[in-house]
Amino acid sequence: MTDQWREDEDRIKKVFGDKTWSQIKSEESWRIFKIMSEFVEGIDKLSKIGPCVSIFGSARTKPDDKYYQIAEEIAAKLVRHGYGVITGGGPGIMEAGNKGAKSEQGRSVGLNIELPFEQTPNPYIDHDKNINFDFFFVRKVMFVKYSQGFIIMPGGFGTLDEMFESLTLIQTHKIGRFPVVLVGSEYWSGLFDWMKTTMVQHGNIHEEDLAYFSVVDTPTDAVRIIDEFYSKYLLKPNF
Repeated sequence: MTDQWREDEDRIKKVFGDKTWSQIKSEESWRIFKIMSEFVEGIDKLSKIGPCVSIFGSARTKPDDKYYQIAEEIAAKLVRHGYGVITGGGPGIMEAGNKGAKSEQGRSVGLNIELPFEQTPNPYIDHDKNINFDFFFVRKVMFVKYSQGFIIMPGGFGTLDEMFESLTLIQTHKIGRFPVVLVGSEYWSGLFDWMKTTMVQHGNIHEEDLAYFSVVDTPTDAVRIIDEFYSKYLLKPNF
């Protein structure tokens, strides 16, 4: 049995272990206070940053990967067009986003999550905009609440989670219909085809729901969609 397996097993056993009422109250009370403190810190820092676009993508993408370079260019273009950039604060695509924003002296925000692997803050985040979270759900609230658009680069489970979180909130009218841009048709085409031929055919989404996002291949097209969305409403990035 590996150490990871033992750790997972111990975590499961702990959930079903007997606890006294005082233990339950003590543990849950501290958890509530921790959650509240993360919300307070996030809102306090992010409420002052102005219009930003979130860039999601894999922590495993290397600097020589074309999608790293595309993400970096998208971030730089966003800054030149008046936006700041929010990422998950780690390596890979997140690093590329912060690096691109930093290269143009733009706002570079990192919402870092404490994980046992992969996730360490990258060096391109503004020192006063590097926020650490223990709870994924608090972090996702911050992503959505303070973003005026979402750029989805190729990624894994975490990226899909963030993408579908954004689309679900738009579909259910919990947030405005902000632009959601998937970058890399070769990467996303299989998922898009499955959504169209399986999810739509089974009646689990409407065909018009597919219009909630766009699929592009170039930084220029990605930023153009963000710009066109706001120009349609006669808004500027510095609104």
